[in-house]
Amino acid sequence: MTLTKHVVENIIRKLLQGKDYRVEIVTLINAEFLQFPVKFFKKVIDAKLNNQEVSSDWYKKAFLDPKLSKEEIAIHSGLNMKTIGNMYNSQKREIVVRVSENHYDNLYQSVPNLVDSEGEIELNLTLKFQGVSVELNISETLIIINTLAVKRAALRGADEKEDFVREVDFYLIQGESSYRCDVKLMGKGNPESADAVIARDSRIFVADKLSNLNKRQLDDRGVYWVELREANGFQKFKGVLEKLNIPFTDMDSENLEQDMERVLGEIF
Repeated sequence: MTLTKHVVENIIRKLLQGKDYRVEIVTLINAEFLQFPVKFFKKVIDAKLNNQEVSSDWYKKAFLDPKLSKEEIAIHSGLNMKTIGNMYNSQKREIVVRVSENHYDNLYQSVPNLVDSEGEIELNLTLKFQGVSVELNISETLIIINTLAVKRAALRGADEKEDFVREVDFYLIQGESSYRCDVKLMGKGNPESADAVIARDSRIFVADKLSNLNKRQLDDRGVYWVELREANGFQKFKGVLEKLNIPFTDMDSENLEQDMERVLGEIF
């Protein structure tokens, strides 16, 4: 997921102010997700405008097209990449395409059984655009609902994973010495995250929140930590630089907002 400049700026502001930044991520996820069904449905309408029959075979040809990215193919089939990786210990393109096609076929064939067992349910989805109307039956509608649910879950999962995937975020360098620094914006203290930082031999750990257990673990291992959610928590980074004898330019705390806008302006 690509963070826009505006969202990144807002996240940085809220972190430095000790506020919860997650509303920005949720807003971004919502915006990206809502764009997906619009594009998805427009493709269905375009097919109808071009006099194509909108059927399960058309759906498979259009949305499981091997020319699409493997991530798109998996989502359109009702799967996500993590599930495929867990099932087959691989996310290679040829595996994703094969598994997605098989899953879509099985899913579409199983829907009529559900419909028959719930005979009193009537569900139809009607799409209208520029005077053109496309009506999808209950089977096709359920397939689309499943796809949208998987897409939403994939976006949410990507957000959660971003806190943990990188080996190290950056280094602080002083002369011949370099110090690993990890940044984990987890919403609550997670002992496993602290363990991961320790295992990578990081010297500095910057987090949104840290539990008391996290702090004891890090202190015991000689890892300097900064908890941004504390009042003026980011200023503890100054103490870390002092302990590591890394030169820096101090800031005027009375003009924090002004300085922050200036720095963000230079960055972006």
